Amino acid sequence: MWRAFGIAILAALLATAAAAQDAATMKKDMVGQWELSTTERSKTCVVTLSSEPAPQGLKLTLEPDCANSLPFTKAIAAWDVKGLDILRFETAEGGLVIDFTEVESGIFEGHRDGEGIYILQNLVAARSLAKSMEQMIGDWTMVRGNGRQVCGLTLTNTEAGPDNFQAFLKPRCDPQVVSFGPTMWRLEHGAMLLVAPNGATWRFEADDNAQWRRVPDSTDPLIMLRQ
Repeated sequence: MWRAFGIAILAALLATAAAAQDAATMKKDMVGQWELSTTERSKTCVVTLSSEPAPQGLKLTLEPDCANSLPFTKAIAAWDVKGLDILRFETAEGGLVIDFTEVESGIFEGHRDGEGIYILQNLVAARSLAKSMEQMIGDWTMVRGNGRQVCGLTLTNTEAGPDNFQAFLKPRCDPQVVSFGPTMWRLEHGAMLLVAPNGATWRFEADDNAQWRRVPDSTDPLIMLRQ
């Protein structure tokens, strides 16, 4: 019995040590510049995370316009890692402002009640995404795998709600596309989503031929091409 008890204690100590090591590694990896934004990046803020200790957690710096873009950032005074993998922004007293969890390599999501989802990602990657969004704006053609055109549409940078931008179908689209009736679009974790008024989505991912193919793929694929 005592042997089993000793093994249990050793396992608990090893787990605690591993958790501490994981948290220390995450703290090291997070040091640098990050972009905090709404999901559609209409409001952004640059946050610089430091390894220097603060009265609560570690120091950070917010760019001057953060409070205007994202008012809740006024309360942020420090950052820390909680548990194994939760990035936390805290008040000067150590209170919670927002928690982030990694949903994709280098991309973190956090939620604030009554406000919605916020994204935190590496500043260089975020600016690359902004460039990608600019490249998406304009006229597109939707075709089948055999090259038959089924619809033309225009993606704009006009906001349409908290997460999306306006999209417009051109005349004489295929009945399937008309029935779906997308009126909005957005980029989400590297994919392009067309969104209907009822919330239904078609998801497209870039392939090796610089085309955007609807996923999941099929024997008669739907492909979007830039005009």
